[in-house]
Amino acid sequence: MTAAILLAAGLGTRMRSALPKALHPIAGRPMLRHLLASVEAVFDRAVVVVGPEMPALEAAAAPHPTAVQRERLGTGHAALQAAPLLENHAGDVAVLYADNPLITAATLRRLVAARREAGLALLAMRPADPARYGRVLTDAKGDVTRVVEWADATEPEPAAGV
Repeated sequence: MTAAILLAAGLGTRMRSALPKALHPIAGRPMLRHLLASVEAVFDRAVVVVGPEMPALEAAAAPHPTAVQRERLGTGHAALQAAPLLENHAGDVAVLYADNPLITAATLRRLVAARREAGLALLAMRPADPARYGRVLTDAKGDVTRVVEWADATEPEPAAGV
């Protein structure tokens, strides 16, 4: 059994909008619905983490259950809000960001397969312009050594990593 936790509590403030970030439309559908379509093709269960006072986001997540992150205390805290809804789940769990709507079912299948081979799998990207994305730093063998937000990176790190 596999499950996915979709983190969707973002406010969209950097988008200068009152609309929650995951509800911004792409090709006529909210970002969240694009990712859910891929998730539904791969995972047995999905839980969507929303912020407080986000009924439209909860409606967009249906029929999947939602957990509310009442205090925004970071990514790990957000994922933990879904734990009670996965209490009896004994399989793999993927944590995904709802504002990444272009992740395909094929990519998610490769992620699940990689996890079965390695014990832990991490999905990252190498954009042409990494701008202010966080970084996944690796050693010479390709093993992950650190995951760091752009703003928290030390001097050489902003240019390094995935």
